[in-house]
Amino acid sequence: MIDPLYQGAYVFSMSKINPAIIQRLKELREKINQYDYEYYVLDQPTITDYEYDKLYKELLDIEAQYPELITPDSPSQRVPGTPLSAFEKGRHSLPMLSLQNSYDPQDIKEFDKRVRKFLGAKGPIEYFCEPKFDGLALELIYKEGLLSGALTRGDGLIGENVLNNVKTIKSIPLKLKTSSPPPLLEIRGEVLMFKKDFIKLNEIQDEKGEPFFANPRNAAAGSLRQLDPKITASRPLKMFCYAFGKISNFKFKTQEEFLKKISKLGLPTILNKHPSLVRKCSGPEEAIQYYEFMAQKRHELPFDIDGVVIKVNRIELQQKLGNIARNPRWASAAKFKPEQGITVIEDIIIQVGRTGALTPVAKMKPVNIGGVSISHATLHNQEEIKRKDIRVGDTVVIQRAGDVIPEVVKVILEKRPKHSKPFKMPKRCPVCHSEVIKPEGEVVLRCPNPLCPAVIQEGLKHFVSRRAMNIDKLGNKLIEQLYRAGLVKTFSDIYKLKRDELLKLERMGEKSVHNLLSSIEKSKKTTLARFIYALGIRYVGEQTAQILANHYGSIQNFLKASFEELVQINDIGPKVAQSIVKALSSPHVKKEIKELLKLGVNPQGPSQRQNVSSKLKGLSIVITGKLPLERETIKEIIVNHGGKSPSQVTKKTNFVLVGEDPGSKLKKAQ
Repeated sequence: MIDPLYQGAYVFSMSKINPAIIQRLKELREKINQYDYEYYVLDQPTITDYEYDKLYKELLDIEAQYPELITPDSPSQRVPGTPLSAFEKGRHSLPMLSLQNSYDPQDIKEFDKRVRKFLGAKGPIEYFCEPKFDGLALELIYKEGLLSGALTRGDGLIGENVLNNVKTIKSIPLKLKTSSPPPLLEIRGEVLMFKKDFIKLNEIQDEKGEPFFANPRNAAAGSLRQLDPKITASRPLKMFCYAFGKISNFKFKTQEEFLKKISKLGLPTILNKHPSLVRKCSGPEEAIQYYEFMAQKRHELPFDIDGVVIKVNRIELQQKLGNIARNPRWASAAKFKPEQGITVIEDIIIQVGRTGALTPVAKMKPVNIGGVSISHATLHNQEEIKRKDIRVGDTVVIQRAGDVIPEVVKVILEKRPKHSKPFKMPKRCPVCHSEVIKPEGEVVLRCPNPLCPAVIQEGLKHFVSRRAMNIDKLGNKLIEQLYRAGLVKTFSDIYKLKRDELLKLERMGEKSVHNLLSSIEKSKKTTLARFIYALGIRYVGEQTAQILANHYGSIQNFLKASFEELVQINDIGPKVAQSIVKALSSPHVKKEIKELLKLGVNPQGPSQRQNVSSKLKGLSIVITGKLPLERETIKEIIVNHGGKSPSQVTKKTNFVLVGEDPGSKLKKAQ
């Protein structure tokens, strides 16, 4: 929205800009917003990442040259800003009510009786039933179709304004998909994290030596309430919208119609991808059947639910029923009973990971939870063990966090053995017996020995894993067998395996050996991003590996990476840059990469460019204005001579190349 005081100046400024540029910018925004919707909401991308990145880069280049054309709904405005010192408070226009909970599906009948009695209804009431998401409640505020606020539930009356963080969640539109938006639309829903993303996030936490998240809900809530939006942007958050606050000029007759209408506006709802998970029910018996269906279905879902919500479908009847204190009369939650089990911890063993991290794991008497037999649960670190006071011999309550990861909920102290002792982490690595260390700022103890057998084997398992080199016939057990036989100690050893020596191994016949060698040969053709990730450089996860691959284009360029170059790349901080430089300067790593390439491993980058020279090495050159050559051509020249050409002027910029009609970059540089 343009401030009326500046509208004249804005129009004057616009009049000097080529209309074709304004039109192209409009097209780019519409395309990118549509592709974001297809990718993040529908999970049905229609273009490649490369094509998307080209469009996004073109958008950034135009906006950098004409900053006066930047609008609040531009995809570029999702970029996280500076950290806050604290969240501002905001008042909900209408209270965000909580639902009455029940753990007995038969209570749905009592709910139905109350509804029919209040309405004086003789026939069955139509209910709209939805999953009860286990996340963080959030209210989105759209004014004239633009996202202008985002409040957490708080106490129901006042919440925290987390707008800057919410803008980084790409499934949430910055602008509604309509040419005639309602003046005000307050949409409520749940922010959550999918199970697979939760597992991946904890893997990243492990790499960084930072505490694990207990479950997807905690991970989502903690991510959304970060004072630094960059942290929120790095977390894979999703949202499902399902309710409304204050609205104007936006009409619908039923809860079902409401969901359909907001889905068409581009808002993420359960109807977008999982329409079979909602149901219209005539009367309480059908609602109970829905509850039982979802109780069986919950473990198959990609996200956590902790029950179902039953709502009177007709909005007119909802309004007649009204509220009791902080609960609506027209809706009720039927929660699932927590799937927990009671067992005994027989031992606490220590696992050593590929980064040397020592992780305590509870070995327990097997217990069945949700149809899965559980016999092990990670205890994360010494602080977690101390906080819950977990000891060998304890009787404990176990549950599956996010229906995925087993966790110890609590100790049943009344059943604790009389002579039990607090557990203490070992001072030496249980595998190689090196003295363990605790790096500054970390909660995890580590084995510092790079030649520790556990570190080597876990590194090999990571190298061959699906998201790395993807050698699918080389599983964990076989890695351990090959290591014990002395056949594989390094990454390159994998590509030196011979048929005859493999046939000598236990349970390895002709077919198994053929399949293994074929799988190894197939893995030689891989992407640069996978190869970088496979190297197991600390703090370099899949996303960072992709950023590095996109930037450097080839393994040869990546191997020349310097600290100064790395920290100029978006999303690469000093800590990550330092780790990369340390790894690439290691004689062992250098030798391994050289050997892998010699053996035929061929990681392909987005563009296998070879630098013409290093005349511009280490220089950051920003381009502005019209020049004799196309901007992309000039950037390619800079890169081919060892330089970089970012789109923005920063304190790290060395030169600004200025053409005719330069934009704000020149003024900023001056």
